[in-house]
Amino acid sequence: MKTVSPATRNRLEAQGFVGLDDATLSDVGPWLRLSPAICMIWAAVGTVLASPAILWSLMPFAALGAVFPWHPFDAIYNYGLRHWLGMPPLPRYRAPRRFACAVATIWLGAAGLAFYLGSPVLGYVLGGSLTVAALVPVTTDFCIPSFFWGLIFGKPLACGRN
Repeated sequence: MKTVSPATRNRLEAQGFVGLDDATLSDVGPWLRLSPAICMIWAAVGTVLASPAILWSLMPFAALGAVFPWHPFDAIYNYGLRHWLGMPPLPRYRAPRRFACAVATIWLGAAGLAFYLGSPVLGYVLGGSLTVAALVPVTTDFCIPSFFWGLIFGKPLACGRN
């Protein structure tokens, strides 16, 4: 029987992935890291190269993740990998995860703007901190913007109140 640790469950539920049994959460949990990982790498490349164009070109993908109940990069898993692996589809994004995508959209815009306006130090600080902020859920399932969503609006139903 597949299980998920209470800490992992709490971190994923804080992102809005509630109402999933242990087996499903165990299967899809690692794949919920794919879109943030792609965004993290893309933002890191744009930051290292001090490229507003690279950073801004990620913005539409992040914005779509904020508007729709899925991220465009989830299609890699949902329409490809999961069929090869025999796994269930990724669950829909709820408000906390979509909020994280909205924050990333603004952050990308600000980092790109800093480089564009000739403020590389600010661009590196913004881009670097965005990359680190994206690294956190990729490695731990803890999403910083979703955490703040929970502080402001309350955790999604079914989340522990620890």
